[in-house]
Amino acid sequence: MREEEGVRPLDSIDLAILRLLRVDGRASIRSVAEQVHISRANAYARISRLVDEGVIRGFSARVDHERAGQGAAAYVAMTIVQDSWRTVREKLEQVPGASHISLVSGDFDVLMLVHTTDNRALRELVLGCIQTIPEVRSTRTLLVFEEAEPLTPPP
Repeated sequence: MREEEGVRPLDSIDLAILRLLRVDGRASIRSVAEQVHISRANAYARISRLVDEGVIRGFSARVDHERAGQGAAAYVAMTIVQDSWRTVREKLEQVPGASHISLVSGDFDVLMLVHTTDNRALRELVLGCIQTIPEVRSTRTLLVFEEAEPLTPPP
């Protein structure tokens, strides 16, 4: 998007603030200001602007799914009926354990990351929830053996 469409390009300070908040969304304004070498008022104003403009969509907890009793994870790839993405997305958002849903290109149309208690629950989720959605034509399930922490962009 371009600036004339209402999106202002981010400068190096904004990008530094985003990097810090990706690592620790609970960082204090004071800590952010000190680390990017600006005043607290400036840090507060910049973070507020990033939130107001929708660059920062919210703050959330990074969950250890295994410790939370959700030790099984899988990517479920789906082919769907043409022009049914919005309908399918709304239904998939209701699937318990759904962590991420994307419309993708290639051999599949949708890729969804799910977390469940175990493989039996995963089987039930795929067969009983996902494959019963009328617009889902086929699925392929890819088990996740190990997950890494989300990557943070370099400085």
